[in-house]
Amino acid sequence: MGLAAKKSIVAANRPREFVRRLPLPTILIPSFPTAHSSLLPTPIKLAPSSAPIGRVSAAARMEGSKAAPAKTLPLGLDPTMEEEYESQSKLLGEFASISSIDKAWTFKSENGIGSHAMFAISQANLLANQRRKSILSANVSKGSNSSVCFQWAPFPVEMTGVATMLPSPSGSKLLVVRNPESESPVQFEIWSQSHLEKEFQIPQSVHGSVYTDGWFEGISWNSDETHIAYVAEEPTPAKPTFDGQGYKKCGSEEKDCGSWKGVGEWEEEWGETYAGKRRPVIFIIDINSGEVQPVKGISKHLSAGQVVWAPSTETSPQYLIFVGWSSETRKLGIKYCYNRPCGLYAARAPFFGSDAKREQKREISEEDLLVLNVTQGISSAFFPVFSPDGKHLLFLSARNSVDSGAHSATESLHRIDWPANLQALSSAKIVEMISVVQCPEDGGFPGIYNGSFLRKPWLSDGTTIVLNSVWGSSEVILSVNVSSGDLTRISPSDSNAAWRALTLNDDNIIAVSSSPIDLPEIKYGYKEVQDDAWNWSSVRSPMIKCSARVKSLLSSREFNILKIPVKDVSANLTKGASKPYEAIQVSRTSKKYGQLDPLIVFLHGGPHAVSLSSFSKNIAFLASLGYSLLIVNYRGSLGFGEEALHSLPGKIGTQDVNDVLAAIDHAIDKGFASPNRIAVIGGSHGGFLTTHLIGQAPERFAAAAARNPVCNLASMVGTTDIPDWCYFEVYGSEGKDKFTEAASAADLAIFHSKSPISHISKYARSLKEKGVETKIMIFPNDVHGLEIPRTDYESFINIGVWFKKYCK
Repeated sequence: MGLAAKKSIVAANRPREFVRRLPLPTILIPSFPTAHSSLLPTPIKLAPSSAPIGRVSAAARMEGSKAAPAKTLPLGLDPTMEEEYESQSKLLGEFASISSIDKAWTFKSENGIGSHAMFAISQANLLANQRRKSILSANVSKGSNSSVCFQWAPFPVEMTGVATMLPSPSGSKLLVVRNPESESPVQFEIWSQSHLEKEFQIPQSVHGSVYTDGWFEGISWNSDETHIAYVAEEPTPAKPTFDGQGYKKCGSEEKDCGSWKGVGEWEEEWGETYAGKRRPVIFIIDINSGEVQPVKGISKHLSAGQVVWAPSTETSPQYLIFVGWSSETRKLGIKYCYNRPCGLYAARAPFFGSDAKREQKREISEEDLLVLNVTQGISSAFFPVFSPDGKHLLFLSARNSVDSGAHSATESLHRIDWPANLQALSSAKIVEMISVVQCPEDGGFPGIYNGSFLRKPWLSDGTTIVLNSVWGSSEVILSVNVSSGDLTRISPSDSNAAWRALTLNDDNIIAVSSSPIDLPEIKYGYKEVQDDAWNWSSVRSPMIKCSARVKSLLSSREFNILKIPVKDVSANLTKGASKPYEAIQVSRTSKKYGQLDPLIVFLHGGPHAVSLSSFSKNIAFLASLGYSLLIVNYRGSLGFGEEALHSLPGKIGTQDVNDVLAAIDHAIDKGFASPNRIAVIGGSHGGFLTTHLIGQAPERFAAAAARNPVCNLASMVGTTDIPDWCYFEVYGSEGKDKFTEAASAADLAIFHSKSPISHISKYARSLKEKGVETKIMIFPNDVHGLEIPRTDYESFINIGVWFKKYCK
């Protein structure tokens, strides 16, 4: 295979040996350490084109004022591209300053006319290297002809140091939680509409930080707004104490210069982003007294999360429903992995105040401590939500992921009819409302790909729930009638943009819509009285603004979703795997005569994830530099049915590679791209694909950038927190049964053969001999997702400059 002296930039997590023989100019951007990758062995130290950067000649030093000192450039910065680096950094800064809408809530106004809306927004703070959080409020009123008016507050209010917050159901109170950065207490604040009502300091001896991760996280007000259930780290377990005489039987928690604490037994964690986090446990706080109690009876082998209050009755104790993940076997990494078995559990809430005193006099029975698994018949159940009348409990299930071994797959929606007598709960029937779709009809519903519910997802009929999902390459808004199972797409079916519901306002929906070239815009959805059709109006908002330059650049771009036919359809392919997959095309609105913009191929990770047609600052930044984009959702992506998804495991490095090459050919055939100026970028499994592509087809690409790529599955399987991922993606449906903690020599050989590193034999000479430039960047304080603002910013500056140098 011939090899041109091309360029590539890789972004990854642990640099290793493979990068030394990448076939074209490559930038590697790793973070360290990572739970997901054993990626690349030894970082390459770049040599400058002339004298070493920063070295001043002896003559210049001796002449002093007679000669101007040599300019010292930052390490790794190409002197010929310094102006481009400066220019792109300013443009990327303009994109980075654009805010994001994270959450929203609505409440009825006190006079019953109109309502209040509250939006949580965030913005990258590069100086502090974190996201700046703020709140912006609006009064919402309806006019004639179904019109709506948002009267916005003049300025947002920054929520400095706030870990999370949650309004009460009535909107009259606001819980604010501040997690400590050290061993300080956790701070709970209860705000009214005018002032701070209560403030409680909860010491580490009671519990650690409150979980705000979006997965174990669960905060729930009870119906009368007197108690809050939440999930926090259990207290630090006692450690053995030693002094000069040895072990102290009655070790004190007080610091003593004459003794020290041992490390105690090692406790396994839930993998990446959970390092140092203790087991999630459910607590309840009385917001009047500040008393905090743990929920009793939950096994030490159960990690609890996503807690909600069960409907209360006068004749039975108050119960809580929560999700439990068993850890009786090894805790495999849970981040991005929905294939960890979990179920819904019911536990009795503790008593407070006078009720607690009465209970202390009563002998505690086994029933008081009983924690009941209410979903024993299904391997996965999460995000429980009760209907407004308390008669139905809904939940999502990733049982296809659990049962198959896929880290993510099509979900299903289920219902339990809540019994009046909780003793009947263990035998309650689980009704499947929305099943997994194996092969959708052309343009038809592909299944649920959701992950969570809105905080208040119900329309006023009490039987219709609103949820977000993925439909091909787009995010859409759906409604489901939980009595009949009828499903409706209520976001516009003729829109290729991404639509996401934020909150409900009575029977209306406040949503956000965006596209690769359109900033997020608030939309207001309502039904006309005379029909069931949903109508959407745009709402002017001060939340999402951009510079005039960014606005002008984006206005010169257009996007479309392409259908890519599957090449070489064979008889052993399922119907779903034979259907076209999709790619999002971004290009210039007015084509240059006789000239095509260079093309960047963008590849998502997972592999069972999806690139959505929503606004991405980094993608928009690259498009604004003058590139066309081809964002490929190869077979195996979410949003296209289960058969297409399961066509990839066992074929990684071949089917996905061929899908990307076929998408590029399709773009070239349609006159959208030139075959001579193509770059490729991908992260995680997208980085795996990127390095496979430049190993298998180096002549197709002028430059490449791999972010946190998986390059050697044989080394990854022994060091990652998700070794089961390696087995499933390499062996397919057999992978779950083949999985073992100690990979055999035969397994390692197959893992190696499926990895990009296996293509080293096709170009045995060193990079230096082939004249291939490679650049590596390592971000030691970030995680696999490369999410910290400075990491994101610096990596995409370098990617933009790299592509400008070698592809433009």
